[in-house]
Parts: sequence; structure tokens; C-alpha cells
Amino acid sequence: MTSNYQPIPLDYQEYDPEVMQRRALEYYQSIKKRRSVRDFSGRKVPSGVIENALLAAGTAPNGANMQPWHFVVVENAELKSRIRQAAEAEEREFYQQRASEEWLDALAPLGTDAEKPFLEQASHLIVIFLKKFSYDADGSKHKNYYTSESVGIATGFLIGALHHAGVATLTHTPSPMKFLNEVLNRPSDERAYMILVAGYPEQDCMVPAITKKPLDEIATFY
Repeated sequence: MTSNYQPIPLDYQEYDPEVMQRRALEYYQSIKKRRSVRDFSGRKVPSGVIENALLAAGTAPNGANMQPWHFVVVENAELKSRIRQAAEAEEREFYQQRASEEWLDALAPLGTDAEKPFLEQASHLIVIFLKKFSYDADGSKHKNYYTSESVGIATGFLIGALHHAGVATLTHTPSPMKFLNEVLNRPSDERAYMILVAGYPEQDCMVPAITKKPLDEIATFY
């Protein structure tokens, strides 16, 4: 097998240790303010903000550089309404039939239910699709690798980039999500991974009072 490996010089910026400490702390202090928002205003986020955040997401590390993701950005009011109707139908079945009492008890402090008005209220819906396969220009089919891990990392990059730009977000995963392929005209071999709701929060937006685990509960050092 011939190798197509063609390395280029690494573009890397090294910082003094004290600068590294400051930058790491500044990022933590910023990202810890990110909250899942369910009350959005109707104000429009500039398209360029969304586009650059998607470009940032596209830089995520991924299996064999296959980049197994596709982002569908929805601003159209009719499409958002269709997505809401289909998502709420799945959510009602979840809350009424599929969810265990333990699961419902875990959700109770968050104040969630089957009604999802944010799917119409928010400036943008970014529907993230996972691609199990890639295709060449001639139609040749190739398997993608580590797709869930890769798309998960890209989604994290996207959320971080939007937060950095001042955009509020909400991760929404109605189950199942096959309706999104039909509504958004995506191929059947793509899997809807998540709806990322993005926009400006309502002026008097309230969020649940929650805490995050301390470092000694989430990390082990040897």
C-alpha cells in the first residue's frame, strides 16, 4: 500500500507557565457560566457567528480525518414548526409511556416536560447528523471510523465556540430522531445526533439551580 502521508510544520504557540495557568483559568471561568437555556427571545443571531462556530466545530479531531458530521442550520419558521411538532410527539410518548419513574424523578429538578417551544423561538436550530459512510465524487462508499466519538467532540467544540461568541445554547435529543432525516431531506444512512438550539436568551430567562461536581470527584491524578 502506497503512503499519501505529507506532513507540514506544526503551527503551535507556546506560552510561559504563568500565562498557561491564566489562560486555563480564564477559560474555565467563562465556560462554567454556560447554561442550558429553554427560554429564547426571537432576536436573530448574525449568520456569520453561526458560520464561524461551525468552522470551529469542523476542526475537531476525528477518526482518520473522515470528518463524519453534517450540520443543518435551520432558520426557516415553517421548518422549525415542523421539527417542533414532530419532536413534541416523541416527547409526549417518552414522558407518558417510555420513561421510567427513576428517569422522571431525575428530570424533575430541571423543570422539563413534553412542550418544546424553544424549537420555534430560538434564532437557529443546528441539527447535527452523524455520517456512518463517506462517498467519493464517483459514488464510491467508504466507512467512517469512531463516528460517535468524533461527532461528540465536534459538538463540544461547537457549543464552546457559540458560548465564546455570546450565543446561548440547549442540547435537545428527542428519541427517536429519524423524523429529522425526512424533514431536512438527509440521506437515510445519516443518523440525527442532536438538535443544538442556539440564540439569545429571553430577557428574564431563569435556569435551574444546579451544582457541578468538584475536581476530586471527576478526576484522579497519579
